Amino acid sequence: MTLSAPPANRDQPLRSRHRQILILYTAAIFLSALLLFSVQPLFTKMVLPRLGGSPAVWSVAMVFFQSLLLGGYLYAHFLTQLPGRAAAVAIHLMLLIAAMAALPLAIAAGWGEPPGSGAALWLLGLFAASIGLPFFALAANNPLLQAWFVRTGHPGGRDPYFLYASSNVGSFLALLSYPFLLEPTLSLRGQNLAWTAGYGLLVLLIAGCGVALLRSPQAVVTDPAADAVDDRPPPAWSTRLRWIFLAAVPSGLLIAVTAHISTDVAAAPLLWVLPLSLYLLTWVLVFQSRPLLPHKWILVLQPLAIAGVVVLLAIGGEQNLLLTLGGHQLCFFIIAMACHGELARTRPAPRYLTGFYVALSFGGMVGGLFSGLIAPFVFSWIAEYPILIALAALCRPLSRERWPNWLRWYWLVLAILAIVWLAPALFPGQLFDTLKAERVNVAGVCAVIAVVLAIVARASRAKVAATVALALLLLRVYSADEGRVTTVRSFFGVHKVVVTPDGRYHALMHGTTIHGAERVLNDDGTRVTGPPEPIAYYHRDGGIGQAIAAIRARKSAPLRVAVIGLGAGTLACAAKPGENWTFFEIDQTMIDTARDPRHFTFIEKCMPEMRPVLGDARLTFAREPDGEYDIVIVDAYSSDAIPIHLATREAMAIYRAKLAPEGVVVMHVSNRHLDLAGVAAGIAGANGLTSWRFNEDSGRNDEYVFTTDVVLSARAADDIGSLASDDKWVKITAPADQQVWTDDYSNILGAAWRRLRDGDD
Repeated sequence: MTLSAPPANRDQPLRSRHRQILILYTAAIFLSALLLFSVQPLFTKMVLPRLGGSPAVWSVAMVFFQSLLLGGYLYAHFLTQLPGRAAAVAIHLMLLIAAMAALPLAIAAGWGEPPGSGAALWLLGLFAASIGLPFFALAANNPLLQAWFVRTGHPGGRDPYFLYASSNVGSFLALLSYPFLLEPTLSLRGQNLAWTAGYGLLVLLIAGCGVALLRSPQAVVTDPAADAVDDRPPPAWSTRLRWIFLAAVPSGLLIAVTAHISTDVAAAPLLWVLPLSLYLLTWVLVFQSRPLLPHKWILVLQPLAIAGVVVLLAIGGEQNLLLTLGGHQLCFFIIAMACHGELARTRPAPRYLTGFYVALSFGGMVGGLFSGLIAPFVFSWIAEYPILIALAALCRPLSRERWPNWLRWYWLVLAILAIVWLAPALFPGQLFDTLKAERVNVAGVCAVIAVVLAIVARASRAKVAATVALALLLLRVYSADEGRVTTVRSFFGVHKVVVTPDGRYHALMHGTTIHGAERVLNDDGTRVTGPPEPIAYYHRDGGIGQAIAAIRARKSAPLRVAVIGLGAGTLACAAKPGENWTFFEIDQTMIDTARDPRHFTFIEKCMPEMRPVLGDARLTFAREPDGEYDIVIVDAYSSDAIPIHLATREAMAIYRAKLAPEGVVVMHVSNRHLDLAGVAAGIAGANGLTSWRFNEDSGRNDEYVFTTDVVLSARAADDIGSLASDDKWVKITAPADQQVWTDDYSNILGAAWRRLRDGDD
């Protein structure tokens, strides 16, 4: 008697095929996401020097990436509607192969120097011409491969959203590996070649996915029974609109929080990818079959995260890098988890998968456009951050009102708090002086109470009212400052001109860093007359002041000086009659601010004929005659947000070439978060220059006279005059563990670590 084979043996080939399909599709989706999100910091870093290292470069880049992501999703949706499988596979493979013509990655020909205005639109064009086709091809892979996977007949096709989590794992790893692994160990060229090789492997994997699809039984592809397990109706338009809103808020918030934190540290991949990595991690977590963090827990934490942002905006955190980075990003993570958790909870049946992804990408593009392009032109400060935090409260699920008795006075309490907050502005006078001084604390209390009460009440109307109140309060908190504040915003950042409460000083600030200051009133309240005294980092006893005096004494003749970075125009008053000083500035709004006598009078009183050279100094200063200047002062990265391309070996080679035979380079490297003295010494040594460092506490911060960290580089000790024998000027070299920064290599993480490790030593 012959026994029939067990059913398990008969099913073995089918299970093996399903396992192969799962491995193939997971690998393709993972690698595609890895390439998609690693190309973003890689290519943006390549472009950064073209636009002065501005943090806005990343914001505009994100708009491009999100817009093209939408295009890729629409293209994938179109391919899934084609009647034949072979046509869709052939079209996509042709697109992937055609995109290889743009590899290795490079800035397209004809996109050299940016225009004087319209930098954002110019940048979008550069990205489109340079990497538009390969990025578009990569953007389509995630939804398209998931749709193909559903049609292979694999049992996992009934709920393919786990592949979306796989995609975001690849994206998450790509972003984290960039600042911690790729950037510190590989040059841009090495990264580029590795990326190109990965793209070639991806084409082979997707071809394999296409073959697996074509070999699947036709009935699997066309039989609607595959979706019979999920007979949910098609999503209504109201649901689609809510998807768009839920995707737009965290997408816009991603750009806003990145702009906020990178303004105070550096425009560098490290600070770009940290928020984006957390953003992608939320997608990974919410689309798991069994979420690691239950959605109901996140909804409980969300109001606390919103309140946390209020506190962080109120107290700052500029003296603590970990607080600045960690606090804002933790709150952002929780808020994004709440929004994306709602999207996962309301996701449609697999047959509507590509339409769902189109809605998500469209929402992402809307949020990106708001934060990356619209807000910089509409607002004179980073108002998009608090606005989006307020809108995040509307991303909570709707629920029936449930008002406990103790909350019946909610509206009255909220109204009283609003009146208390607005009173100092509406009724100026001695009565409200104390309240004015504590307005930031009052704002924080109002916002926290409003949000918590609305959430506990679970009332939709209260939620909307609290959100509006919170938006107003956050706007006030973020713009609140001592004294009067005038904000100026351009592509290169947000600058504030602050008048101190006693009216004695005007200060120019970028983020939380003071760029320059002028004393306008004497102690008795009378107006300062005559040329203003250089203060802030430029006082005569500081490093820059001493360097100028020493070179002037050594030369015994009028100086020829180049200054990269105008700021408030303070150094205009460091010049002597008969000397030739040329200033180089990338931001026209800075020139306008420094010239405005309502803000600063350095230029008006000391150098009214000044005509700064407008443009990125790597381009404009390079056109200057060689051997021209006695001193080159590099003051463009004295704030905490540094343009890295001005701190490389190639940049120092330009500075050196422009020096007269006994000329010197003075680099202002004061920074709270990064060790730039070692960087400056390293790029100087690579160009055959010797460096000395001055770093002494002024002890006069209350007089707006600050400690300066300055590195002076020269060909020989005799070139720096009396400073060579001054004990306050210490000869330095680059740290042994530091690789010289070049246009092809920089390491922000290493500079931050050395600052944390060594402090100010």
